[in-house]
Amino acid sequence: MKVLKFGGTSVGSAQRMKEVAKLITGERNIVVLSAMSGTTNSLVEISDYLYKKNPDGANEVINKLAMKYYDHVEELYSTDEYKKKAKELIKHHFDYIRTFTKDLFTLFEEKVVLAQGELISTGMMNLYLNETGVFSVLLPALDYMRTDKNAEPDPVYIKERLEKMLEEHPDADLFITQGYICRNAYGEIDNLQRGGSDYSASLIGAAIDAEEIQIWTDIDGMHNNDPRFVEGTTPVRNLHFEEAAELAYFGAKILHPTCILPAKLNNIPVRLLNTMQPEAPGTLISNKTEKGKIKAVAAKDNITAIKIKSGRMLLATGFLRKVFETFENHQTPIDMVTTSEVGVSVTIDNRKNLEEIVDDLKKYGTVTVDEDMVIICVVGDLEWDNVGFEASIVDALKEVPVRMISYGGSNYNVSLLVKSTDKKQALQALSDHLFNS
Repeated sequence: MKVLKFGGTSVGSAQRMKEVAKLITGERNIVVLSAMSGTTNSLVEISDYLYKKNPDGANEVINKLAMKYYDHVEELYSTDEYKKKAKELIKHHFDYIRTFTKDLFTLFEEKVVLAQGELISTGMMNLYLNETGVFSVLLPALDYMRTDKNAEPDPVYIKERLEKMLEEHPDADLFITQGYICRNAYGEIDNLQRGGSDYSASLIGAAIDAEEIQIWTDIDGMHNNDPRFVEGTTPVRNLHFEEAAELAYFGAKILHPTCILPAKLNNIPVRLLNTMQPEAPGTLISNKTEKGKIKAVAAKDNITAIKIKSGRMLLATGFLRKVFETFENHQTPIDMVTTSEVGVSVTIDNRKNLEEIVDDLKKYGTVTVDEDMVIICVVGDLEWDNVGFEASIVDALKEVPVRMISYGGSNYNVSLLVKSTDKKQALQALSDHLFNS
């Protein structure tokens, strides 16, 4: 059994839903759906009005969104029977959302409102499949997807509940379920946050020991560079889980870095596919490494570099601890680190507490800040005994000023810090030198 996940754009219209239905029928798999594109943003807007105690504003957005769904019904279904069922489904969910315009609105109610998008899209898809003669069964994510008291997924509970639900429907052709939403340890409606529906698909795949997890988007897998800035990029056909995580963290928005961890731990391959080009092979992510090969380049924007220079650092124990504790005290993660005998440079992507951080660091040395920087990440099999790859990377950037270079923390990544104004030149130079030469 496979797990197939489709994002919001893949089910963003009646026509798209019909195309997804063609892709998922024929095999007995579990299909994870996001809310239709634009829905979650509208639900966030509704919640914002309710926080501000403006029920009229909320109802205006609710009515507009509901009409959009009723229009989809006319286009999606061909029989009066199923049009009626779909309209009743939509009315039920929007009437429920309207009940929140009358009472106190908190974070708990907001999570309930946000969950309605996935509940509607899966309900509509299930009805459409039933209308076309497919015996699909709806698996409510709120009945099996749960987090523990630390807000982390509870894999034992998920596995037990999901296996029992699947056993109850031995004759089903297909299973449909929601991504993103869950219940917390207290039984309240919540969501998985990081990675959303991709995370759901990975957790489900791990729970049923899936043959493969497929993430369907509107992009043909991960590319070897950013096509928005670089000409001639191509999809990467095979990636190690660590390579994919590095690319996702450093800017490849197609995948959230934490969402495929359950798949990696359970050795389940993840395939990235394109709903617009279903025949394309996409990108296969697994625990296999292609030896000695550089795979791709990604970039992370809005980076700030901070250098702490101190003559007292020489042979001083505790200096680095004090530096890192400063960032910990201000809840600010560090991306890159480089050190010398008299100083340390780090990068952050959250400037919220920058002024306070700099003020505290001045206790330990002279502090210099470089803003508007970009981390460029080169990913592949970069084991230290693979001779020559560092020279190739540095040689590609001989015309670009590089502020920091970080290597050794991972066998799959070399990170370089450059000015944002040099980003495009650096990305193109790396592509030309590493992939197109």
